[in-house]
Amino acid sequence: MSRLNELGKMLIGLGLILVILGGVVLVIGRVPRLGALPGDILIRRKGFTLYIPITTGLLLSLLISLITWFFRR
Repeated sequence: MSRLNELGKMLIGLGLILVILGGVVLVIGRVPRLGALPGDILIRRKGFTLYIPITTGLLLSLLISLITWFFRR
């Protein structure tokens, strides 16, 4: 029974993480200019689009690092 309890707790934890992640994705989608910052590369050709979000990735990485640093203290 102990293993089933541990599995249940783990599944609930993973579910909560997915819900939080989904909420973050919804909020980020509403932030203006996120994904179109200077430094993000967008190449459009006939039948082809290449998007490399360098600046957006760096900004999100910094934000996530600050949040994890704050919770570890």
